[in-house]
Amino acid sequence: MSALPKVCIIGAGPSGFSTAKRLKDAGIPYDCFESSDDVGGTWYYNNPNGRSACYESLHIDTSKYRLQFQDFPVPEEWPDFPHHTLMHQYFRDYVAKFGLRETITFNTSVERAERGSDGIWTVTLDTGEARTYDVLVVANGHHWSPRMPEYPGTFDGVVLHSHAYRSPFEPVEMRGKNVVVVGMGNSAMDIASELSHRSIAKNLWVSGRRGVWVLSKYRNGKPADKAAKPPWMPRKLGLALSRKAIKKAVGNMEDYGLPKPDHEPLSAHPSVSIDFLAKAGSGDLTCKPAITRLDGDTVHFTDGTSVAADVVVCATGYNMEFPFFTDPALQPDADNRFPLFKRMVKPGVDNLFFMGLAQASPTIINFAEQQSKLLAAYLTGEYALPSVNEMRLIMRKDEKASLEQYYDTPRHTIQVDFGRYVRDLVKEIATGRKRATQAGNQLPVPPRAEQVSVG
Repeated sequence: MSALPKVCIIGAGPSGFSTAKRLKDAGIPYDCFESSDDVGGTWYYNNPNGRSACYESLHIDTSKYRLQFQDFPVPEEWPDFPHHTLMHQYFRDYVAKFGLRETITFNTSVERAERGSDGIWTVTLDTGEARTYDVLVVANGHHWSPRMPEYPGTFDGVVLHSHAYRSPFEPVEMRGKNVVVVGMGNSAMDIASELSHRSIAKNLWVSGRRGVWVLSKYRNGKPADKAAKPPWMPRKLGLALSRKAIKKAVGNMEDYGLPKPDHEPLSAHPSVSIDFLAKAGSGDLTCKPAITRLDGDTVHFTDGTSVAADVVVCATGYNMEFPFFTDPALQPDADNRFPLFKRMVKPGVDNLFFMGLAQASPTIINFAEQQSKLLAAYLTGEYALPSVNEMRLIMRKDEKASLEQYYDTPRHTIQVDFGRYVRDLVKEIATGRKRATQAGNQLPVPPRAEQVSVG
C-alpha cells in the first residue's frame, strides 16, 4: 500500500497537467485521464474531443509575462500575445520537460465519479473499467459547454455558438454575408473584428445587452496587464487608480459608436481587444442592443430596429458542468454559482479538489499551478484545512471581496483577481501549516483505496 493517498485527476489541460507535476514532485501517486489524444484542453486547435473553443486566428489576451508557469518560463523570443499554436506547443514542452506524458492516460474519459459512504471515490472510465481513489481532482475546464440564448421566433439562416467558430469560412462561409455577433466579451470582439473586415462580411452587427468598456492590449507601448496594481495595494485605491487610467487611455465608448456602459471600468471581466474600437470607429461594425426575436431572415432588437441577416454567432458564454457527478450537491446552480473554499474545496468533502475553476484576471493558465501548492501540502500532511464552519465564513468573506466590484451575472460568479488570490493563498497555506503542525502532521486523507476492490 502506498504511504500517501492515491489521486485521480480528470483532465490534462493546463490545470490538470500542472497539478500532476506538483503531485509527482511530492511523490503523491496519481492517475490522470484525458479524453483527447494530447494535452492542451481549449488551446488544442480542433481538439478531437470537441471541447476546444479555439479558432484559427486566436491569440491569447494575456501577455506572456502573466501567463507563464512559475517553474517553466516562456521563451524570451515569444511575442507579447502568443498565437494558439505557440500556447499548445508550450504546454506540450512543459509536459515533456517534467516527464508527465507517460503518467497521463489519453483517449480515456471519466464517465462517472461517485464518493462512497467511506469517502473513497469510485471512478468509472468510458472503457467500462472502474477504479478506486482516495482523492479526486477535477480539472475538466469550464469553457466547453456552450450557453445558447433562446429567442422567440424562427430564423432561416444559421445560428451557431462561438464555440463552433473556426474561421470566416468554417463551419459557415461568411464572405459577403450579413452577420450578427451576439455578446461583448473577448471572443465576441475577436470574432466580430475578424468578420468585419471589408473582404469578409457584407455587414457586421454586434448585439449586446449592455455597453462595456473595451480595453486595449497595450498601454503606453507595453502590455496593459503589466500595469496591474500590486496585490498589496488596498483594493479600493488600486481600483480607483486603474479606472482613472483606463478612462484616460480609451476615452468614452460612445465616441466609437458603442453604447455607454452602465458600470465603471473593471466592474466586469475585462473585454480586451486590439482591433474592436478601431473597427467600430471606422464603421466596419455597428453595435446593436439585445435581440428580442427572430423572424425569417430578420433579427429584431430592443430599440425597435431590425436587420436582415444570414448568420447569427452567439458568443454568449458557457455553462459550468461536471457530467461525471451524479450527486446534485456537486453541481453548480442554474446561474453558475458554485462556492468553494479558496475556489478549490467544497466544505464537508475533504478529498475533492477543483483546480482552475475560476475566471481569473488577467490569467487562468497558471492558476492551478498555484493552487496545487496547497493540494500537495495537504495530501502530505503539511497543511490542514480549517473546520467546515471556518471554511464557510472565509468563503463568504472571500466572495464578498472578490465579487463586490462586479455587476451580477453568471459570468462573474467565479471571478477573482489573480495577484490578490495568490497572495491570499500563500497566507492560507502558511496558516494551514501551523494547524497541521498542531495536529501532528497526520495525513488528512489516509491511503485506503488500494485495499478496496471494485465489482
